[in-house]
Amino acid sequence: MKTGLILSIIIGIIFAKDMIETDGNIERKINPDLPVLKKDWEGNIVIDGKFHNDTFPVSAPLWDVIKWKFSKNPQRDEKHNDTFSLQVQPFQGFSKHDNSIIWLGHSSFLITIDSITLITDPCFFNLPSAKRKAPMPCPVDSLRNIDYLLVSHDHRDHFDKKSIESIIKNNPNINALIPLSGRRLFNGKKLSKIKMQEAGWFQEYSMTDSIRIIFLPAKHWGRRSLNDFNKTLWGSFLIISGETKIFFAGDSAYDKQMFKEIRELFGEIDICLIPIAAYSPEFIMKREHMNPEEAIQAFLDLGGSHFLPMHYGTYDLSDEPISEPIERLKAAALINNISDHIIELAIGEKFIINNSEIIND
Repeated sequence: MKTGLILSIIIGIIFAKDMIETDGNIERKINPDLPVLKKDWEGNIVIDGKFHNDTFPVSAPLWDVIKWKFSKNPQRDEKHNDTFSLQVQPFQGFSKHDNSIIWLGHSSFLITIDSITLITDPCFFNLPSAKRKAPMPCPVDSLRNIDYLLVSHDHRDHFDKKSIESIIKNNPNINALIPLSGRRLFNGKKLSKIKMQEAGWFQEYSMTDSIRIIFLPAKHWGRRSLNDFNKTLWGSFLIISGETKIFFAGDSAYDKQMFKEIRELFGEIDICLIPIAAYSPEFIMKREHMNPEEAIQAFLDLGGSHFLPMHYGTYDLSDEPISEPIERLKAAALINNISDHIIELAIGEKFIINNSEIIND
């Protein structure tokens, strides 16, 4: 039997219980203190206290989970023999005047624009279910002078409590921009005292700085423990500074309508940070993650100029070989004649926003 099979089946049963169709209490939730930017948007769907996608199932059915755990991975040998590792470009600090994006691995980026610095989904250490396969490019304690923490959802590879505690320790005045009901994640003395704003989809956070930040949809789900399935919303972020637009996709399945709607509301996106891995087996993962070809299509739907791939190589989270996502992405980009739009950063490498350059410090 596969390692962890019994535990996985138990979790699958809990998934099934959580996903039963209900005629219970259905609500629409927004943050009433923030503006809604989509006309006629009533808020996120909440059924019996659990958030739901508006068009997608929230997770895999029980029998699909069991099928996955009892079946053999057809790429097992290829995965076992894969020696791919991400390149790491060490750095000791960053400038708030650079207008740059630095990849810290997985879905974590340092984004500095208009002298404001943001960090997305910090995850710097080993996870309970997966070891980090690439080192951090800098000492964690060197990540200082950060203004905003952006949290897309509550999964442990996006909201790692140890990583966020280190960020808050060294940036006590940081502001957290989080999804609806995300405040529950910031429990304990080390997290609870920072400033936080919760937003639903299509809501713009209240900013005193020159940039705009909008919380947007993703097709995903949430859970950290056995009893908190979909208690916190999930989503993506759009960062706007002057004419520059940066889209951080968080974690999401592909949904053509969703990405085209974002483009219709905000115009073509300059820089797209899009996940490309954790897609195999498809019958499980298609509900929550994009494969590389779908990520390319999302980029095209958004009218993107620069594609910075993320969510690959740092942790091994699914059945595909670890090198496959970036190779499939490059092949799909070649077919679509957009190879020059793909910015394949090393961890710690710096992409200069205004000049569209990669800088090795």
